[in-house]
This record gives sequence, structure tokens and C-alpha cells, in this order.
Amino acid sequence: MTLRVTNTLTGETEPFEPRDPDSVLLYYCGLTTSDPPHLGHARGWVHVDVMCRWLEWLGYDVRHVENFTDVNEKIVARVGEDGDSEADVARHYIQQVIEDMRSLNLDRAEVYPRVSEHVPEIISLVERLVESGHAYEANGSVYFDVTSFEDYGKLSNQTVEDIEAQGEDAEIEKRHPADFALWKADGVDPEDIEEHRHPEAAPAEEACETAQTWDSPWGEGRPGWHIECSAMSMTHLDETIDVHVGGQDLVFPHHENEVAQSEAATGQRFADYWLHVRLLETKGEKMSSSLGNFFTVADAVEEFGADVLRTFLLSTAYSSRATYSEETIGEAEERWDRLQRGYERAVEACDSVDAYAKVTDETLRDAVAAVRADFEAAMNDDFNTREATTALLDLTSAVNTHVDDHDDAYDYRGLRRAVETFEEFGAGILGLTFGDEHAESDVALAGDIVELVLDVREQERAAGNYERADELRDELEALGVEVQDTDDGPTYRL
Repeated sequence: MTLRVTNTLTGETEPFEPRDPDSVLLYYCGLTTSDPPHLGHARGWVHVDVMCRWLEWLGYDVRHVENFTDVNEKIVARVGEDGDSEADVARHYIQQVIEDMRSLNLDRAEVYPRVSEHVPEIISLVERLVESGHAYEANGSVYFDVTSFEDYGKLSNQTVEDIEAQGEDAEIEKRHPADFALWKADGVDPEDIEEHRHPEAAPAEEACETAQTWDSPWGEGRPGWHIECSAMSMTHLDETIDVHVGGQDLVFPHHENEVAQSEAATGQRFADYWLHVRLLETKGEKMSSSLGNFFTVADAVEEFGADVLRTFLLSTAYSSRATYSEETIGEAEERWDRLQRGYERAVEACDSVDAYAKVTDETLRDAVAAVRADFEAAMNDDFNTREATTALLDLTSAVNTHVDDHDDAYDYRGLRRAVETFEEFGAGILGLTFGDEHAESDVALAGDIVELVLDVREQERAAGNYERADELRDELEALGVEVQDTDDGPTYRL
């Protein structure tokens, strides 16, 4: 069965045909690093992770690029709270994003480009647009002329006449209210960050003094938001890519503007397939940092574990409505428990002395074959992870039935195929960690031991034995435990 995907650009579910039959170029719009990542972000991460795993299973060489936006007014608004400058705040949250990605068992992208390291490419792209007449300079800023691009609005299914003003730029500078900034003159205005500041952050004027700026042909300034993804995608992939993925809330204006500026600069289609992940909702509203109704990835992993979270996030297809609640996370816990117990029971029976080479259970073997066919059909149907998970639950049922009905003579080959299916599809595609319960307990034990050593170290410091306290810290770091002293006490990272 051929993979079919729902393309926002056409509004159709259509066969997936990459430009190179052997490889796929995929770009995912990453985070603005100004807040702790939450489960809404994780929904996109996990679905893109599974998309890439499935494309690789189909035989493609997948080049997956995901950016970090580390230049943004929201980041400046956190200065004094999570760092002493815009760059420090961004670095703080990029580190947290990376740690959270690893905790969710995500495969690594080919590269995670940052805006701050791609300013030369951004400036070059803006220059191309100015030279071709698609952009213009005004008082040191540069704007994209939406009326110059005939297809503007094709992704979000709008016309220029339908679109109101974009951004907070002074209207007098722009030729059309819908024109958007490619380059912003000067630094950051304190008024632009006031609504994003927390009480613990530095005063707005003080924070804005730390905002990064760069020289350009139009004067000192900063990149606009939309131009960054076009420049980074073209730098690390190509001027035309196969798949562009992002959250549903980015269709307009961000992705619409990416299409316009990229295609105006190159004269080529920017992306053939646009896939949008629907937002995670809670209590009828989208989960977001701005609304304050979020559950951080770090807290969720600590409370539920990565496997329950992945099971929860994959329980709905990426393009379907998803809701976080006690009920939905409870259902995910039950599903993961069934899958894990099904795998363990299959392994135990397969490795049992009662598993025989000449015992045949056609019902089990047919069930395994049906599960594999159903899983493949689900994934090829626009990456339908809900149906794929259901197929694995059917595998659990088939294993349980076989073991219950053949308690003294198991079908070794049938069980072996069941184990392989759990591992190939459940672990290899859905990213679940079957059989790793001992590794997880070892990590937990290591954490307990580190906490114990840190308690002893604090007792030594309290007693004035600073040399011994330093020795304990050095010994921990030699074992790969990074210790950091804070006002609230020591913290550590394995």
C-alpha cells in the first residue's frame, strides 16, 4: 500500500511521492525558546518522530531538520529571570528542550539550526527579495510586498483582500497592511515585551539592552520571524523540500509567509507537502504557555514516564483533535500496561521450555500477520498512529489467547514473530521501550544514590569541611554527574 498524506496545500489526501525516490527532505518548525516545553510541544515532536521512523522503515533516507528560534521578543522578556541576556535565556531553554527530547526517546534530527547562527543566510535571502522587487526598505526595516506574489494566501486559502494587518509594525512604513517584516530596524522596543514579562524578570528597558542585533545593508537590526525558517531550510536541505511540518496554529501567518518569501526568491515551489499537527487541548482550550494551562514535559515524564506519554500522544492521529485530561492519560496508562504485559508474556512464552518447534497455532500466526498488515495500512493512511496502536493491542490479545489455550505446548515460531512485531513496530516505529523496565529502575536507583551523596556533601559543608565537600563533587563529576549549586540547593544532571 502506498503512503498517503493529507496536504494542507491542496486540501487533499494524496499519494506521497518525494522528488528523490530514495530520500525525503523534511523540515519541522521548532520552538521559540522562551518557556519550558509542554505536552502540546511534545505532541508535535512525537508525531514527527514517528513520521520519520515510518519513512525510514519504508526505505527512505530521511533528512530531518528542526530549528530553535533563539532570537525573539518573548525571549528578551525572560531576561533577569532565566538568564542575564537574550542569548543566555535562549541557551537555558534550548538545553531544556534537548533534555526533554531525549527523555521522550526521540530520534535525533540531522541538525537543529538556530536563528542566531544563520543571520548571514537570512540577510542574503532578504537581499534577493529586495533585488527582485518582492521586498522594500523603509526606515531601516525591510518588508515583503504581499501584492507582488500572485499566489499569496494559497496555503491558508485566503486572498490578500481578506487579510488584515500583520504584526505591530508602524502602518505608515508599509505599502500594504498585510506586508510583513523580513528585517527589523534597531533592537527591541520595551513596549514589545511588556505583555510577555513575568514579575520576576528584569525591567523592560534593561532587558531590551541585551537584545541581539546585527549589521545589515539596511542598518543595525534583527531578523523578522518568518524569514528564519526559509533561510534555515534552504541552508540545510534545499530550495525545494518534500515535507514541511508544523503546528496547526502556524498555517497563517507563519507558513503562508514562508511560502511567499521562499517561492518569490527562488521561483520554485518551497514544499510539496504541508502537514499540520492539531493542537493539544485541555478543558476546551489549546494548551499553551501564554494561557498558563500547560503541563511541562519534564513534570509529565517524571509523573507518568515516557512510554505512557508516547502512548497518550499517539492515541490520536496527528491531524485529529486531541485532549489532555485525567481520563485520557488514564486510558493511555491502561493501553501501555496492556502492551507491555503482552510483550513480556510473548517473550516469556517464547523463551519457555514449553515452546516447541513443531507446535503450530495457525490462529496465532494468522493474527500476527493480520496485525502487521493492519499496522502497515494504518501508518500508510496518513500516519494514523491511533489505528497502528490498536493493531498492537490486537497482538496482545492474540498472544494472551495463545498462551491461555496452550499452557503446556507453545508455538515457538508464532510467538517469535509476535515478539519481533512488538519490537519492530512498537519499539522501532512508535518509539516505545519494551523490556527496558530494568534500565529504568537502574536510572532511578542511580538518582537515589546521587541524592544521598549530595546530602552527605551538604552535611560536610555545613560542618565546615569544604575540602571534603569539594572532593565529593569532583568524584561525582568524574562519574558523569554534573553538579550545580543554586540558591535552592544543589541540582544535578546525569
